[in-house]
Amino acid sequence: MNLNQITVPSLDVEKSIKFYKKLGLKLIVESIPNYARFECPTGDSTFSIHKTDNLPTGEGIYVYFECDKLDDKVNELKKSGIEFELEPTDQGWLWREARLKDLDGNQLILFKAGENRINPPWKIQ
Repeated sequence: MNLNQITVPSLDVEKSIKFYKKLGLKLIVESIPNYARFECPTGDSTFSIHKTDNLPTGEGIYVYFECDKLDDKVNELKKSGIEFELEPTDQGWLWREARLKDLDGNQLILFKAGENRINPPWKIQ
């Protein structure tokens, strides 16, 4: 198996499209007001948003996007008006992460893990 796509809920797909395009995703399907799908700039995965009347409660959804030049990407996005809840920070699990939320409160983590994403020192052999 290969993970192909993640879909997150949105109260306003049209507004969300603008947000995710600003993040750098390429819009490939637009079915306003109910659905949109994007290609990630690297790799083969896709990301989509779908219209919902109610958002999940609690912590909700976490979506991780890996960036080779994390600090540069965060600085670029901040200049375009995107606000981060956590600046790029080295984490104990050996990833560098920056955190933000989309317009619907879905939690987005931009990160750089390199080899530690698949092969951390504590990987089960």
